[in-house]
Amino acid sequence: MSHMKPGDGSCFNPEEPDSNRGLEFRSNMAVCEVDDYSVYSQLSDEELLQAAAERSLTDKHLPPNSDSSTASSSAPPTPAVPAQTNPNPRQRRPNRHLQYVPPSHPPCSEPPHIPNCANPPTSLFQFLYKGLKREFSPLQSLIMNGDVESLVDLVRQKSSSLMESNNEGWIALHEAAYYGQLQCVSVLVSAHPDSVNRGTLKNQTALLLAACRGNISCVAFLLKHGADPNIANTDRETPLYTASEHPNEAIVTLLLRFGAQVNRSCIQGTSALHEACRHGQPELCSVLLEAGADLQTRNIYGISPFFTAAQHGHVEVLHLLAKRGADINGQAVDGASPLFEACKNGHVSAVDALLSLKADPNRSMKSGLLPLHVAVQNNHSRIVSMLIPVTSRVRVRHSGISPLHIAAEKDRDDIMELLIESGLDVNAKLSKGRSRMYEDRRCTALYFSVYNGNLEATEMLLQAGANPNLDVFNPLLIAVRLGWMDMATLLLRYGADVNAQVSTQLSSFPSSILLSMESVPMLKLMLDNGCDARPCFHCPYGQKQHPAITPSRRPVEEMQNSSDAPTQHNIQFCEAVSSPALERISGPIISMLLDYVSHVHLCSRLLEVLGSRSDWMLIKLKACPPHPLMQLCRLKIRHLVGVQRLKLLHTLLLPVRLTRFLQYNVSPGLTCPR
Repeated sequence: MSHMKPGDGSCFNPEEPDSNRGLEFRSNMAVCEVDDYSVYSQLSDEELLQAAAERSLTDKHLPPNSDSSTASSSAPPTPAVPAQTNPNPRQRRPNRHLQYVPPSHPPCSEPPHIPNCANPPTSLFQFLYKGLKREFSPLQSLIMNGDVESLVDLVRQKSSSLMESNNEGWIALHEAAYYGQLQCVSVLVSAHPDSVNRGTLKNQTALLLAACRGNISCVAFLLKHGADPNIANTDRETPLYTASEHPNEAIVTLLLRFGAQVNRSCIQGTSALHEACRHGQPELCSVLLEAGADLQTRNIYGISPFFTAAQHGHVEVLHLLAKRGADINGQAVDGASPLFEACKNGHVSAVDALLSLKADPNRSMKSGLLPLHVAVQNNHSRIVSMLIPVTSRVRVRHSGISPLHIAAEKDRDDIMELLIESGLDVNAKLSKGRSRMYEDRRCTALYFSVYNGNLEATEMLLQAGANPNLDVFNPLLIAVRLGWMDMATLLLRYGADVNAQVSTQLSSFPSSILLSMESVPMLKLMLDNGCDARPCFHCPYGQKQHPAITPSRRPVEEMQNSSDAPTQHNIQFCEAVSSPALERISGPIISMLLDYVSHVHLCSRLLEVLGSRSDWMLIKLKACPPHPLMQLCRLKIRHLVGVQRLKLLHTLLLPVRLTRFLQYNVSPGLTCPR
């Protein structure tokens, strides 16, 4: 069913004789009665046009006796530009659905409110009207108002202005067709029949402009008077294409009856059937298919009409084209399938329809992504639930990325829960190629969740069996560096390696100590959970003089280098703790570490640090033997228990106070003086 607008001839019947409509009678009258009146005979074209415009502005016009009576005095509203559903570099079709516009005024603007004796202008309106008046030529105003009498006067005087083009190549006939002024079109075609197929600078004919605006009566008149329905504009868009782009079934039917070629494509390779599918017009699609529209036509992106219908979620059109033999799994140039596109855009009903039509859910893009991946990426949980049972786990593995990676990266917690419950491998790794896309070479879904600070998703993955020690850069170090106590505690509870090192920038002691030195509570958490503090006191220089340190940045920042950068020097604890950033807390850091080691020797630099403040002198004594027996026993028991089982100390059948002592949750009653 066509979409008629006021003034578009909604009651027009192409089969009705001309005598019933009276168009030819008015047209002939306009052309045949060309006797020169003495009042006009001495006027130039410019004066004649100005007189006609003044007459148009001062007369009280009655509605013309044509099917454009209601809306002929105003430009039809410009159809809204369709929402872009594919905002990415591989745009399916350029966003160029712009209305054809007379170059001297905007497409959606209302014609100026014309003052007359019944509508005297105010001073404000006069100011605004002057600005508007400059945008519209007198001839444009005359045509926009449907002033047939003034136009006839110009025809009688054989005014050259009627065939003069503006800077965009528009003549009066183009304006009349654009605004749906049927009587004006009739007068102009009858006066200049050879102009019916004249094009603008963009080769837009009057027929194409009328079809674009949905002016069916103008389309019918132009076709009956020799308009060629197959003349395309510079973008190779024909009137039929335009009538499908701005869907109007009646105009399409009319154009096809007059010989419009149904399979002509625009410069992007898109056909009229593509446009009908894009707008979800099953009746219009049927009309085009009956006329011989090719279902297999593809645009420059390899997109078929069926693909377009899936892209925009038009279920009825999908079923229609499938019955006509459309390729349900036809892929675009980048490998995307109709199902992939429907999943990406969240068209639940279309996905359901495609699956019922046996669309392949395991057909991947050239990048390896499956419909399930893109549904997760765009947070379409209902579609994810539909795809999980029909998606091959083998194809997921071959893609090099698990949907869990995407869910974790995008913080799709609800979808992650669905994927975990479906049995997807929580320890699946990114392929090497995909991992190299990230500077930190991450590879697990757990890393993404930790990196995002998503405690709930991290716990969900850990409870499902995620291993926190599979990534090159241990996720625990992220939590430590950012001071996320809850996240670090959670990872440690599930076995994160507290002694992990950063492979790209080695230190002589655990990286977790280096990254936590600016946060004493975090440092204690690492030590309580088995971080080995002994290497902190292994210095190659010992009591000898240390080389001068001239770091360009804080030692911890040395670890932020790219993984491709060459390895820097091995960072020593003594140089890290003596940096200016830590000078106020260096003593307490050393003191805390001494509680977690037995017999160690302080190097000359550590002694220098402790000697810089008088209140730190006792810390130097703390490192000297003999060490308290209780401390040595605690260290021995913890060593025998092992790092991974320290979290189970509370399960031993020991007195509570002793358990707390072993966990460094020391009460005063268990402390031992030196």
